[in-house]
Amino acid sequence: MSASLITDLVGAGVPVGLMLYVTHQPWAVASGIVAGFAWAGVQSFRSRYAARAIGEDRGALPVLHDWFILLGVLAVGHAATGVRLRAPLCLVALLPALLLTLLCRKAVHRHLAAERRSAQAVIKVLVVGEPTAADSVAAHLAARTDHPYVAVGAVPVGDGELGSGIRTGNRLDAAAPQCTAEDAELVVGAVHGLGADLVLVVPGAALSGERLRRLSWGLHDAGIELFLAPGLVEVSVKRLETASAGGMSLLRVAPPTTEGVQPVLKQVLDRSAALLGLLALAPVLLTVAAAVKLSSPGPVLYLHERIGLGGRPFVMWKFRSMRVGADSQKAQLAQENENDGPMFKMRRDPRVTRVGHWLRRTSLDELPQLVNVLKGDMSLVGPRPPLADEVAHYTPVEWRRLTVRPGMTGLWQISGRSDLSWDETVQLDLSYVDNWSFTSDVDVMARTFRAVVDGRGAY
Repeated sequence: MSASLITDLVGAGVPVGLMLYVTHQPWAVASGIVAGFAWAGVQSFRSRYAARAIGEDRGALPVLHDWFILLGVLAVGHAATGVRLRAPLCLVALLPALLLTLLCRKAVHRHLAAERRSAQAVIKVLVVGEPTAADSVAAHLAARTDHPYVAVGAVPVGDGELGSGIRTGNRLDAAAPQCTAEDAELVVGAVHGLGADLVLVVPGAALSGERLRRLSWGLHDAGIELFLAPGLVEVSVKRLETASAGGMSLLRVAPPTTEGVQPVLKQVLDRSAALLGLLALAPVLLTVAAAVKLSSPGPVLYLHERIGLGGRPFVMWKFRSMRVGADSQKAQLAQENENDGPMFKMRRDPRVTRVGHWLRRTSLDELPQLVNVLKGDMSLVGPRPPLADEVAHYTPVEWRRLTVRPGMTGLWQISGRSDLSWDETVQLDLSYVDNWSFTSDVDVMARTFRAVVDGRGAY
């Protein structure tokens, strides 16, 4: 927290003060101080310094959102005080705050991610719930590394064993009509004994209503934070709304965005960006085409049928990265498949040409798909376009990936590409389908550039 706070204070205050001082504007030092504290205040108000938020990589859009709030706050202050400063100059002076905060958040995220992998910077959780439910939550937390929570123990409600391997102590009686003072003391004692930072309750038939309410009293009186796990997974917090009915707390899950302005904006962005991309990248496309043609015999483009929106087939364009006839050799290499699902991937595929390796490493072989985007077969962002023989083995859950247009890039591209397991790829695609928004597309495109430069999982 301290590093982020200092970065925000200095990153906003110093550039503003220097810019106004160099340009001989009035109140240069005071303006710098106000800008620094205003930026830190906005970040604090938005809970960016909270232990659960610090180091969590949510992309560039939340920081950009905070920065626009800063502009609004300073504009109101500027008008209220009557100070006369040049607005364009102030805007330029505030840009370093945005950039430094983005860089700081990325650095802190990488640092804490490394520490979390070695269990040095985590939020310790005590899980309370019926054995099966508590086991599921503990296993889910352990399976992911993109969050700071780790289950250090559990207080089971009722009989049954936990298979996740976490420590268990005394149990709560599943038959108890309500939470007694002894039950609350047992949970509080487990928190102190295991050094937990908070309690995560998984409500169930034996732990709900009045009993859960009384347990919350005991925990809060002891100064212990209480979290509830409603059982939802891969649902964006943006889709969750709280409500009440007769004193009963409700959690509304908003449906995925499929209508309105945002889908229209997505189509406009897709078509316009694809057209501009084809025009701007024409020299690059011609250069790559020449390299493919001169490096190995065969056509420049590889045209192959893929499955798109609603299960409809379309012809996807790519620069050819394999030798001619590579598709007919796929069956011979089936035993070498390094993917655990219907998708075929080999880290060192002998069918790939020398230029093809470079094209795949840089993702330049994907550029002709801009034509598919322009035609409406694909989107800039979406699930990976599957082959027909892959779709033939889809389960009803996996088929849900086809309810949106496939994309040139997506969560799979920025999360490891071919290094991902089949289940991880499916979960990322389903998360995109369920939680899509126009701003999430913009964020994915911004993060794609870094993934392409990194090249991890591209083969």
